Amino acid sequence: MAKDLPANHEGFDTAQRLKEEEELGLRRPQGWQLWLVPSIALCWSLFQLSLASWLLLDTTYVRAIHLAFALLIVFLSYPTLRRDVRLPGLRWLGEKHKIPLMDMLLALLATLAALYIVIDYAGIAGRVGRPSQLDLVVGIFLVVVLLEAARRVIGPALPVIAAAFTGYAFFGPYMPDFLAFKGVSLARYVSQISLTTEGIYGIPLGVSARIVFLFVLFGALLDKAGAGKFFIDLAMSLLGRYRGGPAKAAVLASGLTGMVSGSSIANVVTTGTFTIPLMKKVGYPAKKAAAIEVAVSTNGQLMPPIMGAAAFIIAEYVNVSYLEVVKAAAIPAFASYFALFFLTHLEASKLGMRGLTKAELPQFFAILRGGFHFVVPILVLLYELIIPRHSPDLAAYRAILVLAAIMLVQHAVKALMFGGNALQGVKQGVFDILNGLISGGRNMVAVAVATAAAGIIVGVVTLGLGGLITNIIDTLSRGNIFLMLLITAMASLILGMGLPTTANYIVMASLTAPALVTIAGWQGFEVPLIAAHLFVFYFGILADDTPPVGLAAYAASAIARSDPIATGLQAFMYDIRTAVLPFMFIFNTDMLLVGVEGYLLPLYIFAMTCVGAFAFVSATQAWFLMRTRWYELLLLLGVALIMFRPGFFAHFVGIDNHYLSYLVGLALYLVVFALQRLRAGKPGAAAA
Repeated sequence: MAKDLPANHEGFDTAQRLKEEEELGLRRPQGWQLWLVPSIALCWSLFQLSLASWLLLDTTYVRAIHLAFALLIVFLSYPTLRRDVRLPGLRWLGEKHKIPLMDMLLALLATLAALYIVIDYAGIAGRVGRPSQLDLVVGIFLVVVLLEAARRVIGPALPVIAAAFTGYAFFGPYMPDFLAFKGVSLARYVSQISLTTEGIYGIPLGVSARIVFLFVLFGALLDKAGAGKFFIDLAMSLLGRYRGGPAKAAVLASGLTGMVSGSSIANVVTTGTFTIPLMKKVGYPAKKAAAIEVAVSTNGQLMPPIMGAAAFIIAEYVNVSYLEVVKAAAIPAFASYFALFFLTHLEASKLGMRGLTKAELPQFFAILRGGFHFVVPILVLLYELIIPRHSPDLAAYRAILVLAAIMLVQHAVKALMFGGNALQGVKQGVFDILNGLISGGRNMVAVAVATAAAGIIVGVVTLGLGGLITNIIDTLSRGNIFLMLLITAMASLILGMGLPTTANYIVMASLTAPALVTIAGWQGFEVPLIAAHLFVFYFGILADDTPPVGLAAYAASAIARSDPIATGLQAFMYDIRTAVLPFMFIFNTDMLLVGVEGYLLPLYIFAMTCVGAFAFVSATQAWFLMRTRWYELLLLLGVALIMFRPGFFAHFVGIDNHYLSYLVGLALYLVVFALQRLRAGKPGAAAA
């Protein structure tokens, strides 16, 4: 398949650079410094694996050491400024070819500040609420260096928001009555944010240290093992021959890789390198080829088991099991993905495309036979989570062990089968495992720093701002639940342009998710807490392709050689089908399987939700079997409304059982299908 790809080395290099900047930082040192950060990342991965197997430590110790590793890597990998500095004496601020002495010193001091709660654990515990002078100095320094680390890794948005909340905590008494807050003392602020588990060392950082790291490490090892190319080839062999096949293969491949990667840009670069040129080859315009890849890569974060690393934090915040979160998220995630399959088919139909020929495609059984071992660790992970229901960290750890064993022997087995050097194969396996461990540590830096920095905002909110925020949102929305949802969605999109998914979710979950539940309750409308959390999570993910900042769109447009803003806009238009789902499951909690038991009823709800999503896609694309007429478009929108809100329709027409509403929607869908089939049979319809 690779031989058929059109040459676009420049675009691939640009996309790869964006991915590396996101995951590895901007600095590429030489000499002995070249091995410094990889060695630290390797030690970090080994430490996390030890926690999952034999090492027992207090939760606070684990969180502090986790943050210390992250800060150490940040200040060694990311220069103070992204641009080069020409001023004599200040060139180190933008130095990218070596690690300056100042950054080494800052890395050491930041690490010690993160570990201070461990170093003087007993003393701090005995001074709760009465911090010493040293406690105050170290606590303030930790907040400052953490915000600086966040600025270097993920940009200024999160530090600015955290600084604004910090300022509000101190200057609240001087605000207008509408925004007035009693304020806090410096001692209380430092105690809350830096010296307890209510701020920086709170739940988000704890989940990052205990669970998220192992899943990110699992994804990194899978990538180094070569599973990415296997998923792409497998998807292409299954779907490439159909109309618009490369786009359908992109959907499947990105869904498979997105399950474990948790990064939109990584998905784009991993799968888009192959699928975007092939989509262009069969007739997709460059902009649409890139936009489809962005849409599927962004939606990859919706897919269990990782869900952009937020699934585990949702479980902690909502106080339910991880499997309950996966259960609630399953129908919207899979319905959104199936609808994207349908959307690619509609685009292919509009453009009159063909699929790839058999000669252009890899053979399914050959691909499956050569890469089935990549599926085994994923099956082990799913088995551990679903059958014995082990904790997510234990399940991920055991899956990593199985994957490491496969990586160790896979090259040796191939060497024995084809007459190669088995010992050399084992050495290559060891090299791949080490690379995967290093990559896992480096990939976790952004998540660890983001969760810790978001903890500052969470800590300030728990100082007493929670009720005030609820009142502010209630005032802005005038108590209207629909306006409140719209405000929350827009805030999530805007914040998500500058924040990674996990940090955006933490901030919005702290600020708006409880307010959604509370204000809805004031109006006599019950919103389950899991629905409110998934609502802000969905819109945080959609920010990844929202212009003008969506980095996934920039990476895809570099490969496709399309305009990044136009690509982002097109991708967002494709993702409208995803954006409508959170508004629907707030009012139709059956989509989240809240209170729904058994097997047949969930499958029925899922099938009807998919029909509603297909109808909505047809309406937004103005195409079903052919171009839709205005009355067909209205019927399709009616189908979508009935399927997404069956209870509303049942109440409107007086049906006792709202599940019967689905049958009405299905009948209308078949009516549109019949109308278009009749038109398609008329002379001249095909030409039109």
